[in-house]
Amino acid sequence: MASSSSTQAPNTAAPPPPASQSPRYICIECTYPVASLYTAYSSADDRQLGRGVRLTQCPRCRRFADKYVEHDFVVLFIDLVLIKPQVYRHLLFNRLGKVDDSLDPSIIRLGILLLLFDVYLTWVRIEKVLATEVGGAGSAVMLSHPIVIQYLFFLILCLTESVVFHFTIRLLAKYILGFKRPNAVSTALLVSSCTKLFPILMVIWKYDVPAAARSVGWAVVVNNVEALRILLGSDYFHAGGLAAAGAIVRSLASRAILRSVGLWRGGGWVWEDVSWGEWVGLVGLAK
Repeated sequence: MASSSSTQAPNTAAPPPPASQSPRYICIECTYPVASLYTAYSSADDRQLGRGVRLTQCPRCRRFADKYVEHDFVVLFIDLVLIKPQVYRHLLFNRLGKVDDSLDPSIIRLGILLLLFDVYLTWVRIEKVLATEVGGAGSAVMLSHPIVIQYLFFLILCLTESVVFHFTIRLLAKYILGFKRPNAVSTALLVSSCTKLFPILMVIWKYDVPAAARSVGWAVVVNNVEALRILLGSDYFHAGGLAAAGAIVRSLASRAILRSVGLWRGGGWVWEDVSWGEWVGLVGLAK
């Protein structure tokens, strides 16, 4: 059986695969459907070391269909930071994509990890701002509560922001672009938000937190847009519009929660990744 799947294709333009094969993978270079990503011809233990595996060659572009099969998480993370389309295709279609559109357990764990990071970083930044506002009403309300109450508040804040952000983009992708795999959208958003893990370096090194937060916020924005573009097969304008709509709804939800506890100040709120004006500028550049 293995020998038949490794038969070399003729050196002509690759015909479309038969409908009966229902290929579930794609070539990360040219997006051509392929039936498998590799052929194992030795023990499974060798696969972790890159031995005993023969990568599938794409019938169309003649390159390896998915070179990331042999790469570890460090290489994947670096290429995610570099916003390489190939690594997004590997993760969203060949590794984490499910036929039944269910969430991979690793994505659920990643979502919990990102939420906990958001809670910690948002808490630190808001306290830093409140510390500079002596006698502020928000400071008197928040810092006087027990630490458990404060943690629960920031947990609810970050969870609400994340839920409305994902829900908005999932709905728009379904009713505007006709994309009927909502969990795949959430997978793309979570995978492309790995850059949020960088601010944990503030535990080791002291640096300008607001400037670093804005830089990380922009990096997450760009990665979100690229992931949505690749997953939905759309252009940058539509992908940027979806991400911007999600950010606006998330900001409104954050504003309502912060106002309810007295943390709304003047014309803005204490914590915000990217302002509305910057989002409008991003969408305008994507046209």
